[in-house]
Amino acid sequence: MTFDANDAGLGDPEIRREILDWDQFGEAARTLAHDVLASGFTPDVVIAIARGGLLLAGAISYALGTKQCGSINVEFYTDIEKVLPEPVVHPPMLDAPALAGKRVLLVDDVSDSGRTLAKVVELLGDAGAEVRTATLYSKPRTILVPDFSYRDTDDWIVFPWSSLPPVKVEA
Repeated sequence: MTFDANDAGLGDPEIRREILDWDQFGEAARTLAHDVLASGFTPDVVIAIARGGLLLAGAISYALGTKQCGSINVEFYTDIEKVLPEPVVHPPMLDAPALAGKRVLLVDDVSDSGRTLAKVVELLGDAGAEVRTATLYSKPRTILVPDFSYRDTDDWIVFPWSSLPPVKVEA
């Protein structure tokens, strides 16, 4: 991993950043898929927490050979170190009752506070799913340590899909 706030090109240079590139992302997805299977857990479905978990969930589902995929939209972080009071689930809603009795791998980019993961694990568990969690990163302060995590860090993470600002069309 590269640690250089100036290279990240984002915000405050005093904030340490861990920069994940696309090649490392591919390696991480396959490593996580291997770890899931090596644990004896074979998911029936892979669920992404959108938006951060979407690309990872897709990559892991391909690596696992799991064709059933879904997503749930949860907002918590609004900017670097800025959060809502509680994670908020947004439409379109996941059909959680359809997951009763299924083995679900819940995927997100990072378990920072862990509150988003905890909220969705509870929602899926209440629907009768057997849930395991996988993230690229886990932070030391998380209240929910993922079952599978590629790396631990306390730095702000710059992901390849969110390292640049949104595209704008000049008029």
